[in-house]
Amino acid sequence: MKINYELSEVEDVAKQLIKHATSKTLLFYGNMGVGKTTLIKAIVKELGSMDEVSSPTFSIVNEYETENVLIYHFDLYRINHIEEVYNFGIEDYLDSEHWKLIEWPEKIESILFEPFDVINIELSSENDRILKLNK
Repeated sequence: MKINYELSEVEDVAKQLIKHATSKTLLFYGNMGVGKTTLIKAIVKELGSMDEVSSPTFSIVNEYETENVLIYHFDLYRINHIEEVYNFGIEDYLDSEHWKLIEWPEKIESILFEPFDVINIELSSENDRILKLNK
């Protein structure tokens, strides 16, 4: 699936991603500033969480609640060695049945297991994005 969108359409993109995702593990690839966190905020809201969503760049993982499930939002940008993710128990998160939204998943590709959906986001202009969902 490929979607061209403007930032003002991010809520609609979140709905489409949730509808077309084949798993609860979404891997977000894209350069810094492309809008990964902005899209994740919209996904968390669309899944029903009323929590304040912020980038977990320093905490590495944020947890959001809905009525039925938890959502784990990872920002692995600051991870330098795979051992760092084991220090906070990433395997417990990855083994859960909850939603896992992972920014910078290339840092932990060696420990990821399917099923997961890959989301690539690119800038096509200052306000336009191209999103590709690969299953």
